Amino acid sequence: MSDLISRHGDLDPVDVDWLHLLVGDWQVISDLAFADLVLWLPTREGDFVAIAHCRPSTGATVHYDDIVGSRPPAGQVAWLRRALDEVRSQREREPRWLGAYAVREEAVPVVHEGRPLAVLVRQTYLGSGRTPSRLELNYVEAADGLLGMIPRSEFPHPDSAAGPRRGAPRVGDGLVRLNSEGEVLYASPNALSCFHRLGVLGPLVGESLVEVTADLVEQKAPVDESMPLVMMGRAPWRTELESSTVCLSVRSLPITEDGRRMGAVLLCRDVTEVRRRERELLTKDATIREIHHRVKNNLQTVAALLRLQARRMNVPEARAALEEAMRRVDTIALVHNSLSQTIDEEVEFDDMLGRALRLAADIASADTYVRTVSTGTFGKVSAEDATALALILTELVTNAVEHGFVGRSSGTVTIDAQREGAHLVVRIADDGVGLEGGTAPGSGLGTQIVRTLVSNELRGSIDWHERPEGGTEVVVSVDLRGARQD
Repeated sequence: MSDLISRHGDLDPVDVDWLHLLVGDWQVISDLAFADLVLWLPTREGDFVAIAHCRPSTGATVHYDDIVGSRPPAGQVAWLRRALDEVRSQREREPRWLGAYAVREEAVPVVHEGRPLAVLVRQTYLGSGRTPSRLELNYVEAADGLLGMIPRSEFPHPDSAAGPRRGAPRVGDGLVRLNSEGEVLYASPNALSCFHRLGVLGPLVGESLVEVTADLVEQKAPVDESMPLVMMGRAPWRTELESSTVCLSVRSLPITEDGRRMGAVLLCRDVTEVRRRERELLTKDATIREIHHRVKNNLQTVAALLRLQARRMNVPEARAALEEAMRRVDTIALVHNSLSQTIDEEVEFDDMLGRALRLAADIASADTYVRTVSTGTFGKVSAEDATALALILTELVTNAVEHGFVGRSSGTVTIDAQREGAHLVVRIADDGVGLEGGTAPGSGLGTQIVRTLVSNELRGSIDWHERPEGGTEVVVSVDLRGARQD
């Protein structure tokens, strides 16, 4: 739509946003009117181009093929131009025949801040040939009220709320028409069913909806202060009514005329099952986070026990082995700590890695000052990959500190991460003494852990080589899970 507007028209950005807002809300009108809606934009050449099209979900469509980007028939250009110039709705006296069926058309100018921007055409299919029901008559009257607001720049509602207070439910879920005092003029069968499930007894017509439902709604904290405004049709928002067993979603569409409220259309939907499932998911999310938190606590307890045991060791090799085990347990605990603080089963790996690397460097370099530098970004990493990747990187950094800076007072280890989608390449480089004999490390425990995790857990590759300027560089290349097809 934006491409068509920039290609054929000359509208200000605020006017383009207004047309987008209209298209975002016009499905309600299409469903109420049982009609196709086509938005025609005047072009620089003097004719019109269709920039948007909406089909009703409540009835038959007029256009089975996509007409966006097409031009109107030559006989309709003057009719569309008249609606735009006079800033007044134009209704064709006679139906227009499209092939084997007739269509009744109405052209409504779209106006924003006094500027006519485009023409919205309502096209109603006349092929059914039956008498409309009471429900259909009320639908069409509501559609007429909303369409009449468009030339006055009153629809879409400029002060509509964004986010969860906007949008669903839809017309077919349930409809209530209110007068200017908030009293019910008509309620569709689906709407009656919704409010009966909420606990409303008897007919709704003639009743004040906000008074009928006030005693049935559970008082929750915080209280939704917009609910009375929505239920009286005064605010174009969405709210929820919740009793002990039922939850209704209600959206209000005020109908105004030159700023005066003439009534409103309320759309309602029973969302009890949806909210129940959402609560179940939230409970599961909270349970999973609690599990990660407890696992983290247990791992920290294990690390503390290993630390106590290491202090009692008189054999240096045994003490070093226990300290390495403690470091690995602490690294896994950091991953679970990050997972316990998020709803998603993903961790912000850059933040977590910084803590893990500082821990690894401090433990491995008792007599050497080692600076760790991180470049690039890892992004979010799934829980199933985060533990293995964190262990790999801490093992490689620890190895660089322990073996690369022997006899030196300081050194630098650089970790560079380059990620494109699921593919991640990490380079761990140090400015130390380089590889012993110029070849990759042998069969040490740390090297075995790294090779096993890279190949078996992450299904990637790893390579050691000496840097021309001195030191060692390790390149780890993996495809993280999520986008990868197992």
